[in-house]
Amino acid sequence: MRIEFRKAQIPAEVKMLARFDKRIFPSDSFPEDMWLSYEAWWMTLDGRRIGCCAFEPHVDFQKNTDKDFSPRRRGSLYVATTGILPEFRRCGFGKVMKAWQVAYARFLNFKRIVTNTRKSNKAMIQLNRQFGFRKIATVPNYHEYPQEATVVMELVLRR
Repeated sequence: MRIEFRKAQIPAEVKMLARFDKRIFPSDSFPEDMWLSYEAWWMTLDGRRIGCCAFEPHVDFQKNTDKDFSPRRRGSLYVATTGILPEFRRCGFGKVMKAWQVAYARFLNFKRIVTNTRKSNKAMIQLNRQFGFRKIATVPNYHEYPQEATVVMELVLRR
């Protein structure tokens, strides 16, 4: 069993990322144009895509959903999405991806990682906690379909 991470080719793989994201998050997937602003990575198992994640370097979490920009924050890596295909969940692949994300941020000398997830996504919240993330905010009504709060978490890597 061989797990690898491969940087997605933007814009060539945008349609593929959007379709893949829709399989992972049917109600929360990103539209194609949103993928253009991210640095996206595929997680492969023996050459098969089983997950993906997307980053925005030097960005903080955007709490106001009415704005089309994310606030700049030097040294902060925003993890916009982390997803594993449903048939590969509960097999430890999420933990592998999260460990890779933290290692990636450390390798590139980021000071912190910030991410968010639906309040009901207890598995992701717990996984983030296992890696040392702490809750810094809850934003009500952040998600639209269905409407739900989001939990914002951060991991301080260095001061």
